Amino acid sequence: MEILLGAVILLACFAIFDLMVGVSNDAVNFLNSSIGSRVAPRHIIMIIASLGILAGVTFSSGMMEVARKGIFHPHLFNMPELLFIFLAVMLTDIILLDLFNTFGLPTSTTVSIVFELLGAAVAVSVWKIVQMENDLSALSQYINTSRAMVIILGILLSVVVAFVCGMLAQFFSRLLFTFDYVRRLSRYGAIWGGIALASITYFILIKGAKGASFMSADTMQWITSNAVLIIGVIVIVSAVVLQLLLFLKINILKPIVLVGTFALAMAFAANDLVNFIGVPMAGYHAYEAAAMTDTPLTVTMDALGAKVPTETYLLLLAGLVMVLTLWFSRKARSVTQTEIGLSQQREGEEQFDSSASSRFIVRFIRGVFGSARTLAPAPVRSWIAGRLDPTRFQADTDAEGRPSFDLLRASVNLMVASAVISFATSQKLPLSTTYVTFMVAMGTSFADQAWGRESAVYRVTGVLTVISGWFMTALLAFTISACFATVIFYGKLYGVLALLALVALGLWKNKQKHRERARSREMEEVFNLKKVSDVQETLYMTFEHTGHLLREIQVSLNTALEALFQQNELLLRAEDRKSRKIQRWSNIVIANVFKAMRLLQKEHIETSAKYGQTIRRLQKLVDGHRDIVARSYSHVRNHHKGLLSFQVEELQKVRDILNDIFSEVESVISRRQMADVGRIIAKIEELRTLAGQLHEKQAERVRDGTSKTRLTILFYSIVGNAMMLSKQNLKLLEIFEESFGSLKSTAEFDLD
Repeated sequence: MEILLGAVILLACFAIFDLMVGVSNDAVNFLNSSIGSRVAPRHIIMIIASLGILAGVTFSSGMMEVARKGIFHPHLFNMPELLFIFLAVMLTDIILLDLFNTFGLPTSTTVSIVFELLGAAVAVSVWKIVQMENDLSALSQYINTSRAMVIILGILLSVVVAFVCGMLAQFFSRLLFTFDYVRRLSRYGAIWGGIALASITYFILIKGAKGASFMSADTMQWITSNAVLIIGVIVIVSAVVLQLLLFLKINILKPIVLVGTFALAMAFAANDLVNFIGVPMAGYHAYEAAAMTDTPLTVTMDALGAKVPTETYLLLLAGLVMVLTLWFSRKARSVTQTEIGLSQQREGEEQFDSSASSRFIVRFIRGVFGSARTLAPAPVRSWIAGRLDPTRFQADTDAEGRPSFDLLRASVNLMVASAVISFATSQKLPLSTTYVTFMVAMGTSFADQAWGRESAVYRVTGVLTVISGWFMTALLAFTISACFATVIFYGKLYGVLALLALVALGLWKNKQKHRERARSREMEEVFNLKKVSDVQETLYMTFEHTGHLLREIQVSLNTALEALFQQNELLLRAEDRKSRKIQRWSNIVIANVFKAMRLLQKEHIETSAKYGQTIRRLQKLVDGHRDIVARSYSHVRNHHKGLLSFQVEELQKVRDILNDIFSEVESVISRRQMADVGRIIAKIEELRTLAGQLHEKQAERVRDGTSKTRLTILFYSIVGNAMMLSKQNLKLLEIFEESFGSLKSTAEFDLD
């Protein structure tokens, strides 16, 4: 029993880790609307969400039954077998949710825990049947398979229903209020807000508090039966209160969004807490039940079939861990940023790339809407276009801290999500909170034309990625949990220790990956002009950003060339991926150049006419970098013959000269200091002379057959790109000189 007690203690430790990764994933459910709209300072939003979590955990006791008997029949397992299942489930849940958090993808903790329980229970049941030499058809006696099918159908239903409802609600709300909604709130904002608050309040009653001890079955039945009356009363009372607030010149959308944030946080804690501590609690209760018998290792777990109340202090302790994670988890911010990025009203740097499926969907939808538009009368089309004009979006496009979308859309997000989940719960339909909140947000952003011509394919790719991740959650949860349960079933203590080491390694790798992604986001923040308050500073900042970009290109080129010399495919693959990041960063700098030009023109500040040519020079720099990396990676990946020793020595000389040029130019531009232009020109001349010599040597190798065709192409391309990169560096110095008048003229040098 000592070993089994240790297993229960281990489950308790797992519960803490699972709470941390689970909250990081699910925080997006209740934070995206308030943070995306910047309804209040972040600390106020977090306080309200924290209060909602603490209120919700005390109502979650009734939900713990799912982990005990919702997926399998506990009376057919003894305590060690149940602990095998529970240990496998918790190990899988921690590593799986942490993996999704690392990549910033929201997934359903309900789906993960259900399919983990299903996978582990199936594995243990199969091996138990095999040991008893029974037929595998007996598996159906152990497993509640209908539950898994309900979850799968819930995924499909959630995606369609939530998106359509969000899209329609936002479309009609925007028709009513337009993007210039503030002055229209005084007319019919109170009635609209009353409906929104009624939806959210009813959601608290039907979803958030249904597990509370004071909420009896009769009370729940009365609430469900009198839904229309309850909603009507709340609408009237809320409308009156909101009208009074309008008289006091208070924006009524702010309290609606904050109340909705509290409601979703409460519902999350009340209903999803079981996903994190339900399994450890079931293990603890199984241990208690077994310890009271004379045969604790062989007695079946009939006791878990009965309803067992969960200790309130444990629920509050779990709530405290959830609140602390909410405040301090960086991964929670990553997941939130994904959803906000996909629904932001303004165009910006997109997180996801284009894909064939997203391009097809966008092309198809444009065709459908184009056809539908021709059927509507011209006056109707004109009226709708005027009401839905997104150029009236109220956020200042150049203001620091501007919201990703307005308060109207934030309130619609919360109102529709609350209504859909409340209705589904009252009808006993299986909808996931994660799926509903995410798809409602996508539907409202679609209706708001946030997915414009410049961003639609990238946003659709993001949505498809998240949705496919939901189905992968089920598959991975089942498979990994079944494998882990098998290892524990046969390996016992050694199996658990081996899996602990494996999970620890996975968490460490995920942390390294998240740091890499965080650094990428930090670089994008470096290249962001939104924090510039002095318009004259924009010119300096764009050159400073250019210096940062030059440094990244220089470091990447050094790494790629060294990897080529050593035939290191893994390192080249990493640099190939990084080349796409550098391309994205250069796009941000180029966008900032345009932004700076507009701001400078607006303030009537004169600058060099060649300042706009920075764009061309940056594009050539990035193209040259990408070409060297891609050619090197392709050469090594396809297992072609490596560079000859004297070719490596020659290219090292080229790299050294290019490094000197990059370092000098980057230092001048970033730090706004004087440059020894003569030295740079001399370096470029030295590189040009060296390139001529290398071309002659390489031509001789081609003639005598020393260097084959692929090596020759690679060699010439690297040397040629090095020449081009050096010239573009000097051209940037010329532009810098003409913008600030601090350098000697380089106009006589041929740079094209």
